[in-house]
Amino acid sequence: MTQAADKLQSDQEIIDSIGAYGYGWHDSDDAGASARRGLNEDVVRDISAKKNEPEWMLERRLKALEIFDKKPMPTWGADLSGIDFDQIKYFVRSTEQQATSWEDLPEDIKNTYDKLGIPEAERQRLVAGVAAQYESEVVYHQIREDLEEQGVIFVDTDTALEEYPELFKEYFGTVIPAGDNKFSALNTAVWSGGSFIYVPPGVHVDIPLQAYFRINTENMGQFERTLIIVDEDAYVHYVEGCTAPIYKTDSLHSAVVEI
Repeated sequence: MTQAADKLQSDQEIIDSIGAYGYGWHDSDDAGASARRGLNEDVVRDISAKKNEPEWMLERRLKALEIFDKKPMPTWGADLSGIDFDQIKYFVRSTEQQATSWEDLPEDIKNTYDKLGIPEAERQRLVAGVAAQYESEVVYHQIREDLEEQGVIFVDTDTALEEYPELFKEYFGTVIPAGDNKFSALNTAVWSGGSFIYVPPGVHVDIPLQAYFRINTENMGQFERTLIIVDEDAYVHYVEGCTAPIYKTDSLHSAVVEI
């Protein structure tokens, strides 16, 4: 084969790969299979109870549910009228506790993140911190010690509500309130997981903090809530990504990021 023919073949392979989706596999679905479908007050109360949240957060969730029920579907963006909210599974807990070592994760979840290349990025020090969310909750979290020593906070949002309640309450919902649109109300009602970042004055986090969100369950709804607070003369580089399996029916990813 000539050099020109080699190049044509290589170019064709690149063209053929465009639009190909390489993340469509799924793991076993034991946790998701038993998850309840549909959205109502009982579902919202159940999510809050499982997380042992303070009363003010439950009240915020219930108020957001009322707003969600009253708000029309947004007319901007794509046509979302086909979403059947009664078929969505709003909370799936895949593990009982968060891991600080990849080896401590269940084998199928660990293998999924290996395929996605997330542990390798951490091993090569391409990121300064990693959050890995699987279904509704963050299952792995880590941050470099030198950043912690400078006062940088990088935890999952559920942990932030528990450990930094005053800081959390001061900023939660101030950029994107529940009343902004139907989907901000939905997220506020059923949010789970996400990243919480605080960078003190004058501190620069130049190497990225990374979060990755993976859906596994069919008809799963993933509703992480990310809150990033950067103080004066501070800087943070934050990146996130998400993937889901390919099923015959829909899943829903409806996140809120407040900066």
